[in-house]
Order: sequence, then structure tokens, then C-alpha cells
Amino acid sequence: MEKKFGVYICKGCGIGEAINVDDLKKATAGGARVAAELVKDHDILCSPAGLEMINNDVKEGTNCVVVGACSPRVKFEEFDFPGTITERVNLREFVAWTMEPNNEDTQSVAEDYMKMGVVKIQKGDLPAPNILENLSNTLMVIGGGITGITAALEAANAGYKVYLVEKEAELGGWAAKLYKETPRVYPYDKLDEPRIFDKIKELESNENVTIYKSTTVEKTDGQPGLFDVTLNTNGSVQTVKVGAFVMAAGWRPYDASKLEHLGYGNPNVITNVQMEEIAKKGKIVRPSDGKEAKKIAFIQCAGSRDANHLPYCSSFCCGTSLKQAKYVREKSSDAVAMIFYKDIRTPGQTELFYKNMQNDPGVLLTKGDVTAVTDAGNGNLYIEAENTLLGEKIKVEADLVVLATGIVPATRATQEYFDALTEAAKKGDDAKKAFLDETPKPDSILNLTYRQGPEIPSLEGAYGFADSNFICFQYETRRTGIYTAGCVKQPMTMADAADDAAGAALKAIQCVEHVAKGVAVHPRAWDTTFPDPLMIKCTSCKRCTEECPFGAIDEDEKGTPFYRINRCRRCGTCMGACPERIVSFKDFSVDIVGSMIKGLDVPDEGARVIVLACENDAYPALDSAAIKKLKLHPGVRIIPVRCLGSTNLVWVTDALSRGIDGLLLLGCKYGENYQCHFVKGSELANYRFSKLQETLSKLQLEEDRCQLLQVAISEYDQLPKMIDDFMKRIDEVGPNPFKGF
Repeated sequence: MEKKFGVYICKGCGIGEAINVDDLKKATAGGARVAAELVKDHDILCSPAGLEMINNDVKEGTNCVVVGACSPRVKFEEFDFPGTITERVNLREFVAWTMEPNNEDTQSVAEDYMKMGVVKIQKGDLPAPNILENLSNTLMVIGGGITGITAALEAANAGYKVYLVEKEAELGGWAAKLYKETPRVYPYDKLDEPRIFDKIKELESNENVTIYKSTTVEKTDGQPGLFDVTLNTNGSVQTVKVGAFVMAAGWRPYDASKLEHLGYGNPNVITNVQMEEIAKKGKIVRPSDGKEAKKIAFIQCAGSRDANHLPYCSSFCCGTSLKQAKYVREKSSDAVAMIFYKDIRTPGQTELFYKNMQNDPGVLLTKGDVTAVTDAGNGNLYIEAENTLLGEKIKVEADLVVLATGIVPATRATQEYFDALTEAAKKGDDAKKAFLDETPKPDSILNLTYRQGPEIPSLEGAYGFADSNFICFQYETRRTGIYTAGCVKQPMTMADAADDAAGAALKAIQCVEHVAKGVAVHPRAWDTTFPDPLMIKCTSCKRCTEECPFGAIDEDEKGTPFYRINRCRRCGTCMGACPERIVSFKDFSVDIVGSMIKGLDVPDEGARVIVLACENDAYPALDSAAIKKLKLHPGVRIIPVRCLGSTNLVWVTDALSRGIDGLLLLGCKYGENYQCHFVKGSELANYRFSKLQETLSKLQLEEDRCQLLQVAISEYDQLPKMIDDFMKRIDEVGPNPFKGF
């Protein structure tokens, strides 16, 4: 496109009081080689009059708009000019609110930011969406329990076609095995009939839903909007096209055979799941002899909240045991239910049910750690506990013991298998082969054809739950277009799982709608750009395919990378990984950022440092520091990047060879509990920078001139000091010897 520029500077919010706007206009026009008459100012640029000025220019043909005003994180609706390349320059937060007003340094900062803004537009191009053909907006729900059925109904009622896949012969999952449910209506004193059967009828009568029972997924290939899913129904195979997934594969009870210390193995020690089966048949009877049980002990956290078993709370167990205690009391008025608990956890309105059960004289609640369950003769059992509220050890007799076993996600077995395979592979090919020969492979759920593996990866320490830890983006996994819900994601009650299912269905709908428009799915949900590599220069080094956190880059039979663009989240990790620097976005590339750096004025005296700030944590933290009027060092020039994973090491060479004294990278926290929006961007940047010493040595420069700092969005108050400390270190190292060349 032929570019026609318009540069607009706001004088509001203290900008006009902090800098000389007339001088800034002259410097911008001269330094960026833009005609002076195209650089304008306004007292309040976001006002109707200010926006009218810009819109009038756009109508007259201006298609490149540079707005020097507030942070691009605010007023984005006001400064949206369709059909133009628009660049926001942060004069308010990074200059007016964080620099000393009306001095030479502050004026220089403003001038540099405006020049970089113009250079970015000069080097960039107007983004255009990449819309693929023959896209499907049909959703697939994996799992026919309460979570899967709810997700399917929510999507179907919103007008979308749904395939629901259930591996069992009947729908309902664990919910269909229940005798009764915990109360759902005030005053929470009467048990409810299971609602799952009404849900199943509603599902089966919905014309937007196609149900596959006794069906597994043999293979999932493709990308959002174009997934090809191969289904196997009792040996009959077919392939269907799908836009996005809700994975509601559910859970299984913890293996009670591992709880020998709690007496499991004795026929009169049963699990909470077995208790439902017994209650459904009628009276509560002992498995050993069919005798009606009159004194029943419930042991909470049987395997849960235990470092040797399940270290987490399984969420539903306390409510279930209270419900089953009510079974005991309703079926026999002279029966007694004893509940041994570490803590009773009944969040929300379930607390009212708990209070009602406390008032039942036949329900005894005892806080304590159960240490043993032993045979008392005649089929009865002794329960021993310590650390009780009375501080005494106790021993009681019961004729039936119920263990409140917890939740294990359906994804755990597969995750443990592949984790173990990875560890074996680290020991060498022989260890890997032995593992594959000796270890049976568990059934996979999705069987993805991704080079990173066939299933959804979980976090370290997530115990197999398909959890991404994207706290800002619930339901999302590291596989674009696949959303988890219910107990496959984390332990939860049925009520919570139903709510979770609705949210996951909405995210899947959002995915297919965004894909249809050629827009990134998340987290850059507005982004119409996409990686556009110059493949003629590709050396097939595989760095991009190995480092892409979302499996968006595959390889053909010759080993040449190619993009499945709808999997891409536009983080730019491939751009940072590519040693040939051939990956570019329309508005973000190695050349664009490099040109912004090279276009800066480097003074002969005083340190000049480039700060590359992650747009997800570091940049908003800098904005927050500005709101608090915390001062930034005038020697820094901040350039936002999509993710530190997009940082290409050539920018270090560009900066240091230009005479810049240092380079500071501000990225997300990483490690086991990382919060990186793009999984491992900050961690990848840190790894790459560990290899930087050789580059700096070639330039005969000190390693200390480059540093990466991890920053949480909440650490805004610490950021100015972190930057100041780095500037002090640069002063100690001394000026860049390339300064002036």
C-alpha cells in the first residue's frame, strides 16, 4: 500500500506540561522524515474534537496513524481507525507521569518514543486475516457425564452442531451411578433425585447433537476449524470434521487397594462409590454377610490430602459423606453414622446442608486422623484415631466402614506414562526401548498427531490434571481449540462441573468464530496478523518446530517446517528462534524492532539502555508504576514485545553495535508455577541469553550489559528500582566502546 502518514500528539493528562510539544513535533518530523504539516497536536486527543481531526484525515486518505498519547492498553476503542496502520506511542505513562517535567532528558525520551513509533509504521504493513477454506464450526465434546452433557447442551442451544463421544455404552458417567444428590434448594435438608437422567433425555432429543456411544477417538489431526477426528465405534471407523473440542473425559476413583492401613481388603471396608451402589439396592447392608449395618464409620480424605497418595483435596468427598450419612439415617432411624474428618469442606450453600446434618442426633462428627482400621471380630471393625479435638486417642467399633476416596483425572495415566518415557529416554536408547517393551501403554483420549505428543500436556506437579495454569484464560490448554472442563481439569462437585462445562462450551464457540474471521484465538484475541516466513531461506534447522509452545509448526516428509496457522497464538516464539530471521508478522518483525533500535539517538555522555518488555506482565506493570507516579530512569527506552520468546538475539547485536550501553529484558515468571501467557517464552529467552556470552565476547563487550529479569504483573512497585539497579551496574561497567561509531 502507498503510505500516507498522520502523526498526532496529545497535550492532555499532563503531557503538555511535561514536554515542549512544539519542539517534539519538529523533532518527530525531522527525525522520522515526515512532512511537518502531517504532525499535529490537540489538547485532548481522545475528545470528540480530537478524534474528529484524525477521522477527517483518514477520510482524506491518511492510512498510517501515529498517536502519541496514553498507553495502548487504554482508549483502544477511541483510537481504532479501521483500514489504517495505527501505532500508539506511550507519552503519558512513560514520559509525563514518570519523568521530571521540562528538562532535556525528558524531552529526549519523548522524541525517541515518537521516532520509534513512526519507524515501526514505516517498516510495517497493514495486517490482513488469513482465512482458511472449508472451516467447520461443529464442536466435539469428549465425555458423556454431567460435564460433557452440559457442555453439549449449552453449545447446541446456542445453535452449534455438536458431536458427543462417550466410550461407555451408556451416558451419564458417575452421576448416573448415584442414589441421590446433595440438596439443591433451600432449606437444604432433603436429598434430591439425580438430575442426570433428565439431562440425558434433553440431550437425546436435541437435533443439534449427534451422540456416539461405545466410541473412542483413534486419531485427531489438523487444526481449529479443520480438525479431522477418526472415531471407532465398536470396530466401525469413520472420520468427522470438527472446529473445536471440549474435553470432559472425567475421572476415576483413587485405587483403594493402596489404602491397606485403612482396612481396604476387608469386605466390610468399602468406598464411597460402592456405598452408592448399596444404597440404590435398598437397605445399607454389609457385603460380608448381608447383615443390615447399624453403626457405620465414614473416613474422610481417604488417600486425599496425603503426600503419599493424593496431595490435593478432591472437593466432593465431604458433601458426599454427609449425603451418605443421611442415607443411613433415612433407611434406618436407629442407625448411627460416624464421620471422621480432617476438615469438613462444604463451600457455598452446601454449608447449610452440613449444619442440618450436625443437628441430626444420629450423625456423629469427629475431627481426627484415622491411623488404623482393624478387625474386631464378627465382621465388625475397630477405627483408631488421634489428634482429635479432645487431644486423646480414640478407638470405636463399627459394622461397616466407608472410605471417602478421591478423584484421579482421566488424563493422569497417560501423563504419567509419557513422563516416565521421557525420563527413560534421558538415560539412553536402551532404557527407552526397555520401557516401551515392559510398560503397557494406557488408552489415550484425543490421540493427537502433534509432534509434541498425543495428549494435552499438564503442568509439573499438576498430578495429571489437564491444567494449563493460564489463570487469565480459563479452560484453555496448550493445544489451541481444545478446552478442558470438569474433573479432568481439577477436582470439583457436580454443580461446579456443570458451570465449568458452560464456560468451556463458550470458549470453544469463541474459537470457531475467531477462526472463521482469521483472528487469533487467544490471548491476542484481536490479532489479524500471522507468521509469514520467507521459506526460500529456510535451512530446516527445526528450531521453530521444537520451540513452538502450541504445536503450530509441523514438518513435511522432507523435514521442512510448515504452519498450521489456526493453532498459532501469534506469540512470535518462532521469530525469536529462527537463526535465519525469516519469520515476520506484518506489524512485528526482526527488522521492525531492529530498525526502531537503530533509529535511536545515542548520546556521547550518559547511559542509554533498551528495555524489551513483555506485553503481558512487564508492560502493564510499568503502566501501573506510572499510575502511582513512580519515576523511571531517563536513560531507558522501552520497547514492548509480544513475548520474550520472540526476542531474537540479533537485536542485541543491533543495540550494542549502535552504541547502546545495555539491554534489559523484562519477562514473566517461569518455572513450575509459571504464568507466562505463551507457556515458556521468558524461560526460552533466558536459555537463549545463556548462549549470549560468545556473541558479546566477539564484540569484546561485558556480559553484564545484557540481563533478563522475571517480573510479575503485581510487582509494579519494584520495577523502577530493578531498572535503577541495572542502570547502576551499567555505570559501573562503563560506556559502550562502540558509542560514536
